[in-house]
Amino acid sequence: MLSKAVIKLIRSLDSRKGRRKEGLFVAEGPKLVHELWERFDCVHLIATEKWMSERPVVLGQIPFEVVDDVELQRASLQQSPQQVIALFKIPATQNFSSSIASEQLCLALDGVQDPGNLGTIIRLADWFGVEHVCCSIGTADIWNPKAVQATMGGLARVNVHYVDLARMFASLSSNIPVYGTSLQGDNLWQATLSANGFLVMGNEGKGLSPEVDALCSSRLLIPNYPTGRTTTESLNVAMATGITLAEFRRRTQQTACCR
Repeated sequence: MLSKAVIKLIRSLDSRKGRRKEGLFVAEGPKLVHELWERFDCVHLIATEKWMSERPVVLGQIPFEVVDDVELQRASLQQSPQQVIALFKIPATQNFSSSIASEQLCLALDGVQDPGNLGTIIRLADWFGVEHVCCSIGTADIWNPKAVQATMGGLARVNVHYVDLARMFASLSSNIPVYGTSLQGDNLWQATLSANGFLVMGNEGKGLSPEVDALCSSRLLIPNYPTGRTTTESLNVAMATGITLAEFRRRTQQTACCR
């Protein structure tokens, strides 16, 4: 039977304070756990007999407990738990070199608050081959269970950094463009886009902070259709990220084909 101590530990990881204290984050579901297994150190596993009999990973010396569906439900942070819960170590903070953006496209998130949006953006970054996402200090915690689940395994390939965006942008080399998204920006379909630099997405309600906005070398707008039609006020930040990244990658591919 699953101990109260283990359940209490899992529950504590639902808060940032608990994650910082324990140095752990939680991931649930066969696909997500399998995706994260190679990159992060697992310290505890709770799984059903079905998952254990079909497990695609080598447990080695990792402590594990086999539970039934009722016990899994008691321990899970999800409404509909799926076979396995894994506790992973939060990796040590790595220094980010902004010079990376002189060679490749990086994402920057300025005050994105919703963990689900953050996780979905990491998933999009993974899909579009963005290896580095720089988050402002005020952006949601990527180790939040909702964020981790929403990445759908993208955390296995995308590096997430928490930095002072304004300070980083102020120190950038002149050959690194910073594209800020704004309702006052230039039409995305017509703007000049490069294969490198930073694409900055802002807060769900306020957009970019004044400090970051002032340091953007270009501002981009996803125009509604048709022009002049009354529409919803704005797009969800994750949706806007996907559309904008798709256009950046389309241009990159188009340029490569024309060489």
